[in-house]
Amino acid sequence: MSDYGTLTELNGRYQLTFERFTLKNPEHVFSVLTDSYSFSKWYPFATGEMNLALGGKIVFDDEEGSIYYATITELREPYLFSFREIDDLVSISLEENNGCTIQFTHTFDDVSWAVNTAVGWHRCLDVFLQMVNGEPLQWRDKTADLHHYYSKAFKS
Repeated sequence: MSDYGTLTELNGRYQLTFERFTLKNPEHVFSVLTDSYSFSKWYPFATGEMNLALGGKIVFDDEEGSIYYATITELREPYLFSFREIDDLVSISLEENNGCTIQFTHTFDDVSWAVNTAVGWHRCLDVFLQMVNGEPLQWRDKTADLHHYYSKAFKS
């Protein structure tokens, strides 16, 4: 399993998909994933306000004066957490596999943002996995290397 994301086109939209693995079980991963405080530590612009229910809202602040909301569209503990953030769809599924395979999928419209978005998610998911594994959080600055990789992989 590679830590790198893949980009596919689906019905005129684009999907970035990442897989990560941890020895922790899905119940543990799901609890970290859906804890509003933990969520705000790795997910961009999350405020820590989350109504964890189907149709519940997640609050975001772009730090430029705009507050916006996502709506939880799927919630199946401990295996699935999906939400619509403006027009984008984020889906995080967990599969028990002598630990837990985490599949993160972001569906969006504008492919011109794919490289930068992949770089951002790659780094965010690294931090999420650190949280799941109980490791100290380190935002490693490997942006240039990731940008080079994804530019080549996505031929941008």
